[in-house]
Amino acid sequence: MDPASLVGYAATLCSVTSFVPQAWKVIRTRDTAAISLRMYAITVLGFALWLTYGILLGQWPLILTNAVCLLLSGFILAMKLLPRRQRRAVAAALDPARGG
Repeated sequence: MDPASLVGYAATLCSVTSFVPQAWKVIRTRDTAAISLRMYAITVLGFALWLTYGILLGQWPLILTNAVCLLLSGFILAMKLLPRRQRRAVAAALDPARGG
């Protein structure tokens, strides 16, 4: 594998790793009060645009990174937008051991 691809995959690991703890915290606590709606809306849009850019270039590190980050940030944004009852139901489905 060439050095540029290695850097791209390392960036993927860092980017994904940065969103997983936030998504898991939302699932565990069911709390999104401290999350900025505007920031996550812009972040989701940014990842969608980067994903599109990667697809247009056919660059797998860009595609992989931004697809996973779009999924994670989109999930966090969706949880922020959901009413409390629905947010708790989604979180309970994803973490049944914690309950509602």
